[in-house]
Amino acid sequence: MNIDPSESGAPVKSPTAATSELNNLLEIIAGTSAAIENIWDGNDGSQKYFDMLRTSVDRAAQVTAQLVEHAGGSDKKVLFHPELAAFVKPKNTTAPAPEKKRQSLLVVDDEPMALVLTKRILSEAGFDVVTAQSGFECLDLFRKRPRHFDLILLDLTMPFMDGEETFSRLRSIRPDVVVLLSTGFIAQERLDRMIGAGMAGFLRKPHRPNELVANITAVLESVKMSRAGCAPGTIASSF
Repeated sequence: MNIDPSESGAPVKSPTAATSELNNLLEIIAGTSAAIENIWDGNDGSQKYFDMLRTSVDRAAQVTAQLVEHAGGSDKKVLFHPELAAFVKPKNTTAPAPEKKRQSLLVVDDEPMALVLTKRILSEAGFDVVTAQSGFECLDLFRKRPRHFDLILLDLTMPFMDGEETFSRLRSIRPDVVVLLSTGFIAQERLDRMIGAGMAGFLRKPHRPNELVANITAVLESVKMSRAGCAPGTIASSF
């Protein structure tokens, strides 16, 4: 029996909104699985179930990537600003540890569960993490301490003020702010526009915890190298 979502009371979502939400859910599942796996590490018989879960998440992520492409979204999994990409080193199988000095991150996402998991993952990796659940809260925190945050991990799809507007307002406060976009769906044209405006990079959800840490560390290290090696007037002055 087929049920019309409008008759059942369920909200009808556009393909772009649906793929973005599906990627958010996969992000939560993958992060929760990793947290539980750490707790159960060494427990006899548990590994095969975690292997099956990881495989299922990977397969689901491949399907959602196809949906993203069909809906007109970017097919990139990870993208760095061209002037930073030259400094990015190949990723190791394990996530590199951040510098000894605890670097400060501001994580912005309107999904509470994703926010909790991301904070835990990044805190355990050695970062000092502050969270915000909206663009307005992000801007309020940033205005109070504009030089405090080394990087802002920003969701795109948020109510009232989306990630692109939040990014623009952050840049008006501090032009060299380092912003890394993390979202399940973004149209290629919009991604190009934000990269052109100075966004440091893009990570498409879902991503494994170790991949998230590795990519954030790579961006921070690339910004550091770019500022040290670029001439005035290049990306060093805007990141």
